[in-house]
Amino acid sequence: MLREIKFEAKTDEEALEYACNELKIEKDKINLEVLEETKGFLGIGRKALYKASYEIDIVAYAKEYIDNILSGMGIDYQLEIRSNEDELNIAIESSDNPLLIGKDGKCLDALLTLLKVYISRLTNDSMMVGLDIGGYRANRKRQLEVLATKTAKEVAKTKIEVKLKPMNAYERKIIHEKLADWRDVYTESEGEGSDRALVIKPKK
Repeated sequence: MLREIKFEAKTDEEALEYACNELKIEKDKINLEVLEETKGFLGIGRKALYKASYEIDIVAYAKEYIDNILSGMGIDYQLEIRSNEDELNIAIESSDNPLLIGKDGKCLDALLTLLKVYISRLTNDSMMVGLDIGGYRANRKRQLEVLATKTAKEVAKTKIEVKLKPMNAYERKIIHEKLADWRDVYTESEGEGSDRALVIKPKK
């Protein structure tokens, strides 16, 4: 994946220094290109528009990031990483899965948030980042889809809306997508912050 930035600088040395600081990468890995140049009078006041870029191995950087966190915690683990141009998915297996997942998956969510922030700083492109530990998210997804189907049938039959317990955005999205094509019910999110919950309502 290629990451690049455009900016103005007076000299190549200044441009290289700026690019190094902005891209957070070593100077020898940066490809510097002059797009436009104004030389000024007698060489004074020279200014140029530069493009700085470098090839980034997202998989290697993501693996190193996770390695540093888990090794620092003294945890033995195995990683499986799958990626393409638009998506990166990491699966972790460890004897400390419960610790890494946390209550209601909160530790897992926090780790995923850190990973997303880290990856977003490495690339200008929008990339979907997924993280699972011990199959927790896959199992949780199946549970939520069963809950969505069961509750939707109840709402369709009774014509009475049902408010589910508060969930994070990821879990609410699973239920939204599961019921998106249902003819008899629809879903809405209500509340703020940690109290935000999904409501399954009958269609009139």
